[in-house]
Amino acid sequence: MTIYLDAVWALNYFLDLMLLMLTGAMVKERVTKRRLLFGAFVASLIVPLSLYFPNTFLTSIVGKLLYSLLIVFCTFRFISIHRTLKLLLIFYFITFAIGGGLIALHHMAQSPVGMSDSGILTFSKGYGDPVSWLFILIGFPFVWLFTKRRLDKHAVEKIRYDQLYRVTLKMNGRTFSTDGYIDSGNQLVCPMTKKPVVIADQSFLKQWFAEVEWKQLKESHASLDFDNIPKAWEDSIHVVPYQGVEGGSNFLLALRPEKLTIQYDEDEIITNNVLIGIQFDNLTTDHLYHCLLQPEIIKLSNINTA
Repeated sequence: MTIYLDAVWALNYFLDLMLLMLTGAMVKERVTKRRLLFGAFVASLIVPLSLYFPNTFLTSIVGKLLYSLLIVFCTFRFISIHRTLKLLLIFYFITFAIGGGLIALHHMAQSPVGMSDSGILTFSKGYGDPVSWLFILIGFPFVWLFTKRRLDKHAVEKIRYDQLYRVTLKMNGRTFSTDGYIDSGNQLVCPMTKKPVVIADQSFLKQWFAEVEWKQLKESHASLDFDNIPKAWEDSIHVVPYQGVEGGSNFLLALRPEKLTIQYDEDEIITNNVLIGIQFDNLTTDHLYHCLLQPEIIKLSNINTA
């Protein structure tokens, strides 16, 4: 049997890269491209090591575990033991999930495929079975996208809508905090920027405005005369068109924040990829909360574990 190491190594490298990208996306980790590329390179080294040193320590269960820890460390850095173990388990889960999906599809197509602990490999004569290689090149991104979408959907579905969360908003260099409610009915997304829209009421937002500025803003919204928007806020105002429950078209004035932070249980969700829709009234009569949070923020934002 002839094995073309460069071809197998290259394939394994790109598959490992995508697995690490999905791992980072699942845990909402910000990983630099350099670290992702380096981590994928370290992971792909299992190919020549397995071929040239088949009886090495790395082929044992303990060796494979330690090698996987090295991959996680090289890609995501070491911050704490708990975080590293969490990343390791997620990395294995994604590897087995995608690898299992490919094996199932290959079994249906009766094409050979082999899977290692650090990724997925194909071994056959020459450059491999053309159907198997083509299937992996097409099937892997398909299974990868399917897995990512299912994980994203699960992240939204598991949100506990019956709890309030501390929200901190920074705009124009000033920061204030309030309580927010994750509203499953708030699916408002700006059709132009595709950013989710958080609704905040006047009792919270007026802290950033002088009384005359808030009056101008309110009048601009009522008359749709956007030339009357306060000069200090012209660059921060965004107009979001939306369709009301009656079917008519409406416009919502929204603000572009510098940073939005949500205290989600023991984690912090930090993002600036949102718009803050202005509610010129109070959201509740008892002032229990002042923000309606968009569920999409949970899966699109960077999560920092405390």
